[in-house]
Amino acid sequence: MQRRARTKRPPQGGLVPLTAVAGALLAVLIGLLFLTLLWAIRDAHGSLLSARSGRPALDQVGVVEKTVLDLEGRQESYLFTRQGQFLKSWQAARAVFPVQARRLVDVSTSPAQQQLARQIRQAGQSFIDDYSVPLVDAARRGAPVASSAARTLEGERRVDALRYQFSRYLAAERAATDRREHALESRMDRLTVAASIGVGGAVLLIVGYCAYVTRVIVWPVRRMAGTATRLAAGDLSARVPLSGRREIGQLETAFNTMAGSLEKSHRRLRLLYDAGTAVGNTLDVGRTAEELVRVAVPRFADFVTVDLEDAVLQGGEPTAAESALRRVARGGIRDDSPLAPAGALIGVTAPPGSAPGAVPDAALVLDLRAVRPGTVPDAQQMDRLLAYGMGSLITAPLSVQGVLMGVIAFWRTRDSPPFEEDDLSDAEELAVKSARAIDNARRYTRERETALALQRSLLPHGLPERPTVDFAYRYLPTGTSAGVGGDWLDVIPLSGTRVALVVGDVVGHGIHASATMGRLRTAVRTLADVDLPPDELLTHLDDLVIHLDDGGAEPTGEVGSTCLYAVYDPVSRRCALASAGHPLPFVITPEGAVEPAPGQAGPPLGLGGLPFETTELDLAQGTTLALFSNGLVHSRSLDMNQGLERLRRALATPGESLEAVCDRVVATLRTGEPADDVTLLLARTHALPADRVVTWEVPADPEHVARARTLATGQLDAWRLDELSFTTELVVSELVTNAIRYGAAPIRLRLIRDTAMLICEVSDGSSTAPHLRRARVFDEGGRGLLLVAQLTQRWGTRQTSAGKTIWCEQALPTADASGPPEGS
Repeated sequence: MQRRARTKRPPQGGLVPLTAVAGALLAVLIGLLFLTLLWAIRDAHGSLLSARSGRPALDQVGVVEKTVLDLEGRQESYLFTRQGQFLKSWQAARAVFPVQARRLVDVSTSPAQQQLARQIRQAGQSFIDDYSVPLVDAARRGAPVASSAARTLEGERRVDALRYQFSRYLAAERAATDRREHALESRMDRLTVAASIGVGGAVLLIVGYCAYVTRVIVWPVRRMAGTATRLAAGDLSARVPLSGRREIGQLETAFNTMAGSLEKSHRRLRLLYDAGTAVGNTLDVGRTAEELVRVAVPRFADFVTVDLEDAVLQGGEPTAAESALRRVARGGIRDDSPLAPAGALIGVTAPPGSAPGAVPDAALVLDLRAVRPGTVPDAQQMDRLLAYGMGSLITAPLSVQGVLMGVIAFWRTRDSPPFEEDDLSDAEELAVKSARAIDNARRYTRERETALALQRSLLPHGLPERPTVDFAYRYLPTGTSAGVGGDWLDVIPLSGTRVALVVGDVVGHGIHASATMGRLRTAVRTLADVDLPPDELLTHLDDLVIHLDDGGAEPTGEVGSTCLYAVYDPVSRRCALASAGHPLPFVITPEGAVEPAPGQAGPPLGLGGLPFETTELDLAQGTTLALFSNGLVHSRSLDMNQGLERLRRALATPGESLEAVCDRVVATLRTGEPADDVTLLLARTHALPADRVVTWEVPADPEHVARARTLATGQLDAWRLDELSFTTELVVSELVTNAIRYGAAPIRLRLIRDTAMLICEVSDGSSTAPHLRRARVFDEGGRGLLLVAQLTQRWGTRQTSAGKTIWCEQALPTADASGPPEGS
């Protein structure tokens, strides 16, 4: 029995917590790295701002210095030129200096620099207030002191002092700027190193995490995807290598379990599919059972036996009442099993508690050794099976529509895994499919036997022996699932020792085709009794086929059927034949040359409106006619022209008996079961000896009736048939009198002596056929034909191209029926 797979819990500290912890650690480390980088960037930004802060101070000290120099230059220019424009420029510089000096104090970057800037502002303001303003005012008053050397030297001294302060300020500011720039460069170097280390660390962390995820998750998933691809491509043996790591290992185990289930399901479906396609192809009960055995061994069981009712084997209805079944098929992995062979009778016993005639359920025996003694009818057979190594058993009924037809048994030895509960459903499915196929074969067997019985009842049980024609024939019904066809052959004795040869083929197979064949054969025999020429007979048969289904609900299938009708006259050695869609016969000369009969085959029966042509052949003594059906020369593997050529070569054997020729032709052209009915009729012709036929011309004068009687009785004396003289004299007198009275010239009297019959024929040139009637008491005529019919064994009339012929037959005396008279 199959155990349920337990669902494994994820192990402690599984893949999900590890992945979460690794991801969190990676996020923290990357976060710290980016915080460090942000701090370094901000520090570098501060250093850059600090480095840039000295530039305004340097620019501003230049502005202040330029303002002082402009003030001093405009002052000197005014003192020398006394022009007002220089005075205005001096006043503008004087007004700008406080603002620029105060701005210099504001933009200074350090307290020391601010102190120097204040000193510059005080010194500059002192220069303006204490020196430059008084000097300009004195010059405006025209005082001589304005241009004295002492005042000039004082101004130079003050300007030099300011320039020195400006130099100190510039030197100190440049030194501070250089220090800040060096500090910025150091910080940038440290930032670059830190950023490189951080980026490298982040890359290493990311690479490590990706490697971990790839190794733990991606590679196993890729292996499973590859395995899934192989499974999807049909390789159900594909499995994932087990890594055994946490959830991935559990997933791999589950995946392999699923693949095993798929493989098992595929094997089961494949077994059932093969059973559906391989079982029941032959429509033979025995072969169907053997096909089942071949499908089940060894994929499902080590040994298989199929037992059926005898009625099923014969195509009958199953009764479920038989106490013994017939073993139809047996097979296994070895040939020495103790199981009963095919053909043996197997006793059956109903399961305990089951209703009589009920279909039992499929049964599973897991271990045959655990079967209790007494539950098996044949304990000795069970002991032999156990000693052989049989381990488990499944028996399933073969039933259709609730009726048991037989039993199928599946055996496994102890070397194989025992059957499980799941195998029981497979066995039931196999039994259902096999039962359906066996029932189809049984029905086909019954229908085939019915069709064969109908066909045998409609076909001639034996061809009539004729002294002028030797016959041999073969008829092989088709062995395919289409059923028995409607081919037929016939030999019909005609008047005047003539013989009609008939071969026909009805479209379709089965009982319907057989019934149709019977209708057509009966119609041909009826028309042959009328003694019509071949073309007229086929014309009437064609018209009959057209009107057979008038008013019918369904077509009967005669339309499209074919027929060949040939008439051989041993007196003239002429053969007249006509074909309605049927292959023309082969003509075999006494020397063995084989040629197809000349002429054209007309249209098949049932088309109507198209003529049939009669072909006449002059046949030499010993010529053989070979009439056949399409099934002999045409099949799926045999082209029509190739089949005709093979038949021609097989017929070219002079000197052999007709039976031997038939056997060789069938063996050559039919190597297996025919796909269609096979019909072959060989007719070897002989000519009637001239001394057995006598013909006289009779003038159309009643006076010559007596002479005709004399001629006839004289010929009977020569043939030593005196016992028939009286009757023959009366018959000749009546027939010749009627021909003279009601017919037309020319009138001929012919006597034919056959091995068993004496035939009397009277021909005349009138086509009016006589009619038999019962004359009244006082009628003077009308009793001639009635007298002929009562005195002879058979009589009739046939139309000829020159008029008609009335004939009658008398049986020869027993002593003379075996051969010609002495001295003939």
